[in-house]
Amino acid sequence: MRDLLKGRFARRLALAFALLGVGAAALTAVLVNVAFGARFDDYLAEQQQVRRQQLAALFAAEYQRDDAWTPASLDELAPTVTMTGSQVELRGEGGQKIWSLADASVDPAMLAMHRNMMGTGELGPPRSLPVVVEGQQVGTLDVRVPQGRIPAVDQNFRSDVNRVLVVGGLTAGAIALAVGLYTARRATAPIAELTSVAGSLATGQRDRRVTTIPDNEIGQLATAFNAMADRVKKEDALRRLFASDIAHELRTPLAILRSELEAVQDGIREPTPKVITSLHDETLRLGRLITDLETLASADAAAFTLEREPLSLTALVRDTAAHLADRFAGAGITLRIDLPTEVRVDGDAERLRQIVTNQLTNALKFVPAGGTVILTLRQDGDWAELRVIDTGPGIPAEELPRIFDRFFRSRAARADGSGIGLAVAAELATAHGGTITADSTPGHGTTFTTRLPALDR
Repeated sequence: MRDLLKGRFARRLALAFALLGVGAAALTAVLVNVAFGARFDDYLAEQQQVRRQQLAALFAAEYQRDDAWTPASLDELAPTVTMTGSQVELRGEGGQKIWSLADASVDPAMLAMHRNMMGTGELGPPRSLPVVVEGQQVGTLDVRVPQGRIPAVDQNFRSDVNRVLVVGGLTAGAIALAVGLYTARRATAPIAELTSVAGSLATGQRDRRVTTIPDNEIGQLATAFNAMADRVKKEDALRRLFASDIAHELRTPLAILRSELEAVQDGIREPTPKVITSLHDETLRLGRLITDLETLASADAAAFTLEREPLSLTALVRDTAAHLADRFAGAGITLRIDLPTEVRVDGDAERLRQIVTNQLTNALKFVPAGGTVILTLRQDGDWAELRVIDTGPGIPAEELPRIFDRFFRSRAARADGSGIGLAVAAELATAHGGTITADSTPGHGTTFTTRLPALDR
């Protein structure tokens, strides 16, 4: 069985099926034998009662013939009573002894011989029966009749039934074992594969997936595991890309700092205010990059750190746009705000403000001077819908799927940046149970749509 079924669970399942089959057959055998035993006991008890009543009727008839107890007449009943193998003693109405087999000189050994010859078994317990003639008790008969024996035909029938039950039990056990083996193999094959794939995933093999997916709870587990493995693989790729991007982003300012400092150390350059300003700018650039990385890490954990409360999204968007109005004016970009209705959401005010800010500052990077950015907010059923519409150059079709990736920067950007603004906004929107999408046609601007669960008005 170890070769057929790998794993203790599979072997236990198959064994449980076999034990269930054998146990059911054994229980059936016990119940049948109990039923037979009870029926046979009832049968023997009925036979004893019939013999007692026959003896009582025999003595009543004898009394009725002479209308009295006559010892000589009673002695004539001795052979008949002896043939039944019973012991009897007749007592009168006052309890005095009238007659017994011993009075008729019947040897107890003779009674035992008759019982053996008739196969009626040993004597049963004593019973007292009234002898009634024409409704009047004329005596009491103390009698012990043979217990009787189960007929050979009945005994053979019971033995045959037991043999059939034994064969049936073994057959049921074999069938149950076969069914158990089949069921265990089918039930544990996906689990075994899932275990193997999980082990491979733990050792770093990210490409293996569960292929056996039954239509049951195990199949749902396998599907969830494959989804998790895909997510882990994607996260690994993102982590590697993240590390590569960080190294790339850090390398440039560090290289500049190093070259400038080495030049000062070697006397090639003097520590003039211009050099010091350049070094200071690079340190500020490093600081901004570190801040961006902290922001990205904070966005990843947003779902666990949101401080939700019912708030007016309309007021929040209006205030955020007001704080950025001077920057738009300085860049020569018109910022139009269209907030005609009150929209409320359940969210973290600081995180929601960051979503709006990141989208507006992203527009500042792409929209040229003289362009326009329109900010609108509507409630569409159960959703709050925020749109940021610009008249910029648009996003090339090949770049559009990547704009929410971390550290992705379009070639059309007019300013340096770490490329995480939209990625952070997308993470925060997802943490709030919403989404951010982008539609763009090169040369015709871009529309960013943020949808968040809205509260009832």
